[in-house]
Amino acid sequence: MNASFQLLHAEGSPVPIKGWVNGVPLEPEARQQLHNLAAIPFVGPWVAVMPDVHLGKGATVGSVIPTRGAIIPAAVGVDIGCGMAAVRTTLRAEDLPDSLAQLRNSIERSVPVGNGNGGEHRRLPDSLETRLAQSGLAQRLDAIKAKHRQIRTDKLDRQIGTLGGGNHFIEICLDEAGAVWVMLHSGSRGTGNLIGTYFIERARRELERRTLGFHLPHRDLAFFMEGEALFDDYVEAVSWAQDYARANREAMMARVLHEMRHRLPKFQLDRMAVNCHHNYVQREEHFGESLLVTRKGAVSARAGELGIIPGSMGAKSYIVRGKGNPDSFCSCSHGAGRTMSRTAAKQTITLKQHREATAHVECRKDPGVIDESPAAYKDIDAVMAAQSDLVEVVHTLRQVVCIKG
Repeated sequence: MNASFQLLHAEGSPVPIKGWVNGVPLEPEARQQLHNLAAIPFVGPWVAVMPDVHLGKGATVGSVIPTRGAIIPAAVGVDIGCGMAAVRTTLRAEDLPDSLAQLRNSIERSVPVGNGNGGEHRRLPDSLETRLAQSGLAQRLDAIKAKHRQIRTDKLDRQIGTLGGGNHFIEICLDEAGAVWVMLHSGSRGTGNLIGTYFIERARRELERRTLGFHLPHRDLAFFMEGEALFDDYVEAVSWAQDYARANREAMMARVLHEMRHRLPKFQLDRMAVNCHHNYVQREEHFGESLLVTRKGAVSARAGELGIIPGSMGAKSYIVRGKGNPDSFCSCSHGAGRTMSRTAAKQTITLKQHREATAHVECRKDPGVIDESPAAYKDIDAVMAAQSDLVEVVHTLRQVVCIKG
């Protein structure tokens, strides 16, 4: 029997909350955050909650928030356009060397990883300079900055084709048939963060000037209304960040494949390739109505649409095909979802436990990645079971190399 949603809203709530959370934990703080969202008059017709749901900054991670005539910048967040890319190659498991350490090291040298100066290009490679010049992204960012001088642009070229830190990763994976895949997770890096932070603060300042006919439960839910200049400026900026994030993933993928061609037997790319956002906003039609749909930690899953649902370091990941379920606004989860904060994970998970959980993966096994260890995340199998009416599994991947910032 297919999984289905639970109704999570409080009695008397004007906006329902539909949650695909059967068999997965939902902490009380995240539930309260969802209730806050559902109390806003321009949110609706309902809020959809994915099985990887957990407490977030501004709004709940793992939520799909449709709005009428308004956007909440903090719901989109600061990692604008964060998402996944994956491509299947013609390589087979038997084509990989016994030790993958050299391949991992060469990728880490080619793609800057981590935050700070070490995660940036000291000199932009010619291939990425050409890619950036042809994209028109620099000119579009200059036009945004002309209206909003506080938005910095100096990170643009230094961070195209770079991974970042936190839960971002590059992986070499094998599917159930032994085919080799490359999969990666990143977003719009420092420039997208600066844009998100700037407009969240502008929305808070606008809130102080507004006369509201309703109670806004939290200042992080400050918004821009359609028709306002700042609404149009935010849409322009967030669209830029989403396009930059996609270009960043494409650039990284090119660099990873380049290193693989140096280290591994000759191979071709398969037609199976995906590049999808999971932190973004766009205008969509649902139930005959034009809505602004914010997916904060959720993936578009229209009928037949391919998506990626990664597990954690050492856990399985999935290539999925959307079922176009209208109740979820054609969405699915963006991963396993955290069960522990980063601080709690560092205090709870031992280095021995982390090394045991990632024994089959060529990856970092030091204290710096304890907060990304599998035990910090929900069980990906339970997450997949809870959303069986949202997606079907096309491929199951297990990582053999995992690169973290």
